[in-house]
Amino acid sequence: MKALLSQAPGGPETLSLAELPDPTPSKGQVLVAVKACAINYPDVLIIEDRYQFKPPRPFAPGGEIAGTVEAVGEGVTQFAAGDRVLGVIGHGGLAEKVAVDAARLYPLPEGRSFAEGAALLLTYATTIHALLDRGHLKAGQTLLILGAAGGVGLAAIELGKAFGARVVAAVSSEEKAEAARAAGADETLVYPRAPFDKEQSKALSEAFKVAVGPKGADVIYDPVGGDYAEPALRAIGWEGRYLVVGFPAGIPRLPLNLTLLKSCDVCGVFWGAFAARDPQANQAHVEHLFRLWEEDRIAPRVTETFALADGGKAIAKMAARQAIGKLVVTV
Repeated sequence: MKALLSQAPGGPETLSLAELPDPTPSKGQVLVAVKACAINYPDVLIIEDRYQFKPPRPFAPGGEIAGTVEAVGEGVTQFAAGDRVLGVIGHGGLAEKVAVDAARLYPLPEGRSFAEGAALLLTYATTIHALLDRGHLKAGQTLLILGAAGGVGLAAIELGKAFGARVVAAVSSEEKAEAARAAGADETLVYPRAPFDKEQSKALSEAFKVAVGPKGADVIYDPVGGDYAEPALRAIGWEGRYLVVGFPAGIPRLPLNLTLLKSCDVCGVFWGAFAARDPQANQAHVEHLFRLWEEDRIAPRVTETFALADGGKAIAKMAARQAIGKLVVTV
């Protein structure tokens, strides 16, 4: 089989297409013929050795897949050859085949494409955990989303609206604002590119405050970090919840006096650890997502597809923060 491999730490240009033996499913595993693999920001980090997990090399990045079952290992009864599946696997998805623990897979609903299936779980499962478990978002509250045109950003818009919130989407271009409005955002704000000096940071904070309204944001969803974090935090409301999701713009330093003045919470969101520690709660969230998907209240937006040999280009576009919606490699 062919696989796009990371053989040494580095950027997307270090990935190379190679031939490997077909994997064999072990006990409790399923062999999946990969049809689509979504690209996410962890794929940028994992090949640079900057992610929480560092798999032994050589390895294929790609943590979110959809495909068909080719074979099942001992003890697997919930899947059979020919079944269409999707799942989050950590890494290994940029390959023609991968052996996956059966517990990581879910049936891909009829009528949904492999690309849609690959684009669903990581962003939406992260976001439903963030908004409900960490942000305690309620109907009628105001949700401010940074980086709102990316995969997790658009998921946050859709889920925020599904849960009855007023959604303010902050993005870096008018093209991205258009995508946010199409996903259901009530208001959009186009912010400049960082880095910011003190006056620019203050101006951005004022823009956030105007956008969310005089009471401030009840929940802030931040998958961006960097110089955007402090201005956003200054726009939070009394007892608001600031959700720390990711850092493509850099790891920010927040002045903790702001948390005292607003009596607000800064909450980390680590969906992978949550899913491992509380699989029943995660399963309930996934079932909720599938119901919303069936009702067309959420819909993964695949905006560009790439061949397996060009998977590095997809990761490069993600690294440059140029992606709108989901980028998917088709195999």
